[in-house]
Amino acid sequence: MHIDGQCHCGFVTYEAEIDPEDVSICHCTDCQQLTGSAYRVTAGTPRASFRLTGGEPKLYIKTAENGRKRLQFFCPQCGSPVYTTGEGEDAEEIGIRVGTINQRRELRPRSQIWCSSALPWVDVGELPGRSRE
Repeated sequence: MHIDGQCHCGFVTYEAEIDPEDVSICHCTDCQQLTGSAYRVTAGTPRASFRLTGGEPKLYIKTAENGRKRLQFFCPQCGSPVYTTGEGEDAEEIGIRVGTINQRRELRPRSQIWCSSALPWVDVGELPGRSRE
């Protein structure tokens, strides 16, 4: 599926080819803090299928407890999270933040991760996809 999108102010824009089945919800505490919300919804795509078409995002590197680094890209003007990737072999996958995708109404999460970190008022069973750790 061809998608395009942008941050809230429109400075950072992109286009990509994604598999609409590769949309997931993450309940980890990092995603909660980075979004300021209960969870994050991401559409995955290979790096080769993603292309920036507008302004350059700013980078924040989050080092997890296990030492792995996640590169968080966001708009330097409005602060919207746009996408993430990793280092090494993890750099081959881009995670696009679904809220920035213009075609987001057509995308439905198919899986969930870190459900043990879900906030107590989030009913994981009511969310789409299968729960897994």
